[in-house]
Amino acid sequence: MSWASAIIDGLTREWGVDHPLVLGLLALALLPLLGSVFRRGPVPAVALVPTDPLSRILSAVLCLAGIAAIAALVLGLAGLHRREQSVEREGTGAHLVLLLDRSSSMDNNFADRAPTGDQESKSAAAKRLLAQFVARRPHDRIAVAAFSTSPMPVLPLTDHHEVVDAAIDAIDRPGLAFTDVGRGLALAFSSFAGDTAEASRAVLLVSDGAALIDRRVQEALRDAAARTPVHLYWLFLRSRGARGIFDVPPPGEDTPQANPERHLHLFLQSLRLPYRAFEATSPQAVAEAIAEIDRQETRPIRYLERIPRQDLAGPAFALAGILVAMLLGAKLAERRLAPASAARVAIPTDMRRAA
Repeated sequence: MSWASAIIDGLTREWGVDHPLVLGLLALALLPLLGSVFRRGPVPAVALVPTDPLSRILSAVLCLAGIAAIAALVLGLAGLHRREQSVEREGTGAHLVLLLDRSSSMDNNFADRAPTGDQESKSAAAKRLLAQFVARRPHDRIAVAAFSTSPMPVLPLTDHHEVVDAAIDAIDRPGLAFTDVGRGLALAFSSFAGDTAEASRAVLLVSDGAALIDRRVQEALRDAAARTPVHLYWLFLRSRGARGIFDVPPPGEDTPQANPERHLHLFLQSLRLPYRAFEATSPQAVAEAIAEIDRQETRPIRYLERIPRQDLAGPAFALAGILVAMLLGAKLAERRLAPASAARVAIPTDMRRAA
């Protein structure tokens, strides 16, 4: 019984019907075994019938075709389908959180002015290039978060990339005035709280500036970094003429108030995480930085590929139609055998004259 139940369990796990009660009509598939639509000719003695293997094979084939035609028609009426499945695959990728700056300065171009003509704002360039980045990474699970005056969770970790594309598409909407990057990073780290998969984790911060991070938030970030080891990337969209995060200012000017971006960079370095910063002053530089991040996050990953439900009612009806057409052709090709009559035997003319 164990092997039979295992077979039934396997079939019901992968296959299903929309109308189970219709399956009761499968009993009609036995009708071809009980009778035939083809003519039966009387024979005075079975021993007089010569052995005809071809006819027997053809008769068996037509009987099986009738059984299969009825069964296929019933399965089609029942709504036969293959259930949605999840298959574990292996590829390359990561679990990523895209942390996006939605402050109003992102609405300017890289010259820190309102874009005109065919110029792109920093948010528009980031949107376009991040969409291409996601399209190149079909196996990633991606979350999206944003920050401005306060952090904004947008999308939890998901492998539905069409939803990720929609979230990225909204990042060039008009932003707010402030930049609370500290609490934004805390939100990004918390996105991995329920992630138990053994996969590479990374946070990609996209911002054109920074602000002072409160001491308590700094301690919370250090604690989160210790509990949730991730790869951390900062894509700094620097406006032309602004100080870079790698530039060392003169003595007396290197303060968090005067250089918040540089001190955010130093703070991220102090988290003891794999961290890398990219500084971009043009859309081309942003593209190069994102391509480098893409190359960095190519570790092996196991992921679930969803195979959607497959409707098989149509193929079942098609098979039933083909088999019925074959049976109809065989019926139309059927011929009655004319019995030989001794009375109709031709007598040669010479013999009639002699008589």
